[in-house]
Order: sequence, then structure tokens, then C-alpha cells
Amino acid sequence: MSVESLAPHPTAPTAVLDRVSSVLNAFDGPGRLTLSDVVRRTGLPRSSAHRMLDQLVQMRWLRRSGRDYELGMGLIELGSLALAQDRVHTAAMPTLHELHRMTGYVVHLAVLDGSDIVYLEKIGGRLGGSVPTRSGGRRPARRTAVGKVLLAGRETADPELAQIRERGIALEREESLRGFGCIAAPIGPAEEAVAAISLCGPIRAMPFDHRLTNPVRAAATRIWHDYREQLVGVAPAVGSRRGWPSAPRAHSA
Repeated sequence: MSVESLAPHPTAPTAVLDRVSSVLNAFDGPGRLTLSDVVRRTGLPRSSAHRMLDQLVQMRWLRRSGRDYELGMGLIELGSLALAQDRVHTAAMPTLHELHRMTGYVVHLAVLDGSDIVYLEKIGGRLGGSVPTRSGGRRPARRTAVGKVLLAGRETADPELAQIRERGIALEREESLRGFGCIAAPIGPAEEAVAAISLCGPIRAMPFDHRLTNPVRAAATRIWHDYREQLVGVAPAVGSRRGWPSAPRAHSA
């Protein structure tokens, strides 16, 4: 058998998937893209990019309007299905909504993906538009409260993360977003946390003390309990305020 026969063919499935991934990743952000935008962001030849865009439009993964392309309903449907099947997201939703109703601050659910965190959910209310995060968005884990609280269970030699692990809470002041701060807690024990939640708002109005850390801890504990019950086939109970620590609301902080 020759060496050439062992080499992957340029049109092998992995090469095609790499191109599809490259094109779809080019749409990581708001707004539509033209063919020229996709070529510039992916580095693909113009003819290859055009052919790939046409195929993705036919699959409904992209949508075309004139010369512009944007993510299509096919991807939205797949993304919604993925979230519906995600046990952490399903277990967390009632409590996330309750935490937002109690405080008025922006609530996030996030998971660790390499050196980044990925937001699975954002509940923002009136403050949501002021915090430039979104479901599916990424940020460096080291610059976010949710990222630090998740890293704390994995990087045991770091002094800052060791303190976070001991407290069970992470505080972040304008490290990720200017003018905003966040308080985060892990869902589960530090070493086996499956995700984390955070409460974010204007730094000038947020009390970084027990008035907000206690409700965030309580919410994370409840989600962990509901998640574990879901694993054994018990439906999570709908959250209620009974037994929750009181918390100041964003507009009155």
C-alpha cells in the first residue's frame, strides 16, 4: 500500500465538515454577511464559499436575502431542540426565572468549554439590553465570574481560584464588561460542577454581599437538586420563593 493511498482525500467528509464549521462560525455575531464577508472571515476560495453558502441555504441552515446571508430556521430549530434535551438547562429554567423575578438583575446560565464559557441562557428583563451577552455567546472564562467559579474546581493550584472554591462564590467587577459586575455560583460541588449561574447588573447599584450572594447560592443549590432528580427520572419541582433568602431588586439597589 502506497503512502499516497493513506492520505485523506481533499473531499473527504472531515474536510467538508471543516468547511461547513468554518462558514457557520463566521456568523458568530449580530448582523448579516455577504459572500465577500464570508470569504474574508473563513479564508476559503470565493467559489468554494459560494457553493457552500448555496448548499447551506438549501438545508435551511442559512437564509438568503438578496446579497446577504444570515442563520436560518433549520439551525434555530436544532438549537432549540438541543436546549430542550439539555438536562441542566431544563432543570435550571424555573429557578433562573425565579431568581430574575426576585432581583431584577440579569441572570446567566453557562458551561465551561475549554478556556471559554458558553452562555446557555440569559434572562435579562429591562437590564438585558445593557449587558452585551447572549445565549450561545462565548467569553474567556478567566474574565467572567461564571468562568472563574467553574475553573475553581479544576485548577487547584491557583491562589485566586482556591479562594473562590473555598467561598463557593465568585465576584467580578468590570473585568468582562465595563460598568457591570457579576456574582456567580457553581451548580454542584466545585470538582463536579456541571454549569454555573450568575447575577449581573450595574456595578454602582449591586451590593456585593450576602444580600445577593445568598440568593445566588440558594438558586445554584436548587438547580443542582433538580438536576440530580431529573437524572433519576423525577420531574423538577417548580420553584417558589418560600425558603429563599430575600434579595434587593435592581431598581431599588
